[in-house]
Amino acid sequence: MKQSWLYCILLFLPLLLLGRYLYNENQRIRQFQEIKTHTLQEHNNPPQESKEVKDKEIDHVPLEVCDVFTGKWVLDNVTHPLYKEDECEFLSEWVSCTGNGRPDSKYQKWRWQPRDCSLPRFDAKLLLEKLRGKKLIFVGDSIHYNQWQSMVCMVQSIIPSGQKTLNHTAQMSIFNIKDYNTTIAFYWAPLLVESNADPPDKRDGKTDPIIIPQSISKHGESWKDADYLLFNTYIWWTRSSKIKVLQESKDSDEIGIYIGYEQVLRTWANWLDQNIDPNRTSIFFSSMSPTHIRSSDWDVNGGSSKCEKETEPILENTSRRLEVGTNRRLYEIAVNVTKLTMKVPIRFLDVTTMSEYRKDGHTSFYGSRSGKLLTPEQRSDPRTFADCYHWCLPGLPDTWNELLSLYIIYRA
Repeated sequence: MKQSWLYCILLFLPLLLLGRYLYNENQRIRQFQEIKTHTLQEHNNPPQESKEVKDKEIDHVPLEVCDVFTGKWVLDNVTHPLYKEDECEFLSEWVSCTGNGRPDSKYQKWRWQPRDCSLPRFDAKLLLEKLRGKKLIFVGDSIHYNQWQSMVCMVQSIIPSGQKTLNHTAQMSIFNIKDYNTTIAFYWAPLLVESNADPPDKRDGKTDPIIIPQSISKHGESWKDADYLLFNTYIWWTRSSKIKVLQESKDSDEIGIYIGYEQVLRTWANWLDQNIDPNRTSIFFSSMSPTHIRSSDWDVNGGSSKCEKETEPILENTSRRLEVGTNRRLYEIAVNVTKLTMKVPIRFLDVTTMSEYRKDGHTSFYGSRSGKLLTPEQRSDPRTFADCYHWCLPGLPDTWNELLSLYIIYRA
């Protein structure tokens, strides 16, 4: 009996051990297959980040390594325009092109796409939080007034009607936001230094400009309390190859515009070094806003003489610098002088090339002159009356302000 029992054990024990081995091997193979499958899934479908993490990554703009001024224009019917023309109560008739009869609106819907990074969507609340208790002043000519109006329209929609005011003085337009204790102002100084173009009744451009190259302190008194200053000066320098200079003897002389431009910018840069605390105030200089006054510059054969019939940007050959009449020598002087300040850093906002593509964005026949719209007879004469200097709003200046806001939010 014992022998039979022992025989059974000896017979079934190898089978039991074999079964155990096969079972373990099968489990090992299955585990390996699961690991392999899981790894493959991770490779093909990496773990999804939370929306919060994605939003933070999108909102972070690497301004140190990304050239936001190099890129292309992309048609965007979803996020642009950033505001509606008829919903901005502070927008003047001067640049309200749709309201003035412009039949197309595509010019409002182009979004700037940098080559090396993506820009977050403009956030008026985020910008105003950065501007809480602070003052932003645009200083310059009518192009800067154009941009100032754009900024006001970009932020005003989130402010209750009783919390925002707009006032004008001889030199300034001042938009105040009570809830944020914020001021967004424009200061008229088309040549930066004192000139005969400063008085309100001399701003129509009909008088040849006369500058006092070393005199800027009178203007500067209105700039000292700003937290952000954005300067420009260009259009008034393109009227002639020379500019009149008022000497201490009260006699006027003429000098070349390049000499005069550099003298003025050096006076301005010296004033910044002597009067601005860089720990409090951030300084920006905006490059030239281009004109589009010769249709032959963008290879149009007939049909228009200036910009009056343009409805789309230049979308081809955007990797090369365009030749639409921008004075590159003035541009280079501005680049060089903005690097000269010893104490106060100046951020050069290079909007020129991106703007040269936008032959479609000018007010053309759809602005106003001296408060009056153009007559049919005037519209038949584009060489004289088409305004290919200033910009419709909503439009290109909104993009300039999007880029400015990046530096205020992420850098300043």
